[in-house]
Amino acid sequence: MRDIFDLLIPLALVAVLITLAFGLHALWRGGDTGRSKSNQLMRLRVLMQFIAIIVLVAAYWWRSRG
Repeated sequence: MRDIFDLLIPLALVAVLITLAFGLHALWRGGDTGRSKSNQLMRLRVLMQFIAIIVLVAAYWWRSRG
């Protein structure tokens, strides 16, 4: 099971980074469409961060069990 967390942790962190980058890019483009898209992407980033935290806590819990 340790192997799955070795894959999931970096994957979750990269997903957060990519979502953040796309959200910032949309924000810098400006305009109403850019603002709307940036807002959606930043909400998605919060969801991705939540998932990443859940993965990190699950990995810590699993590895501390023994």
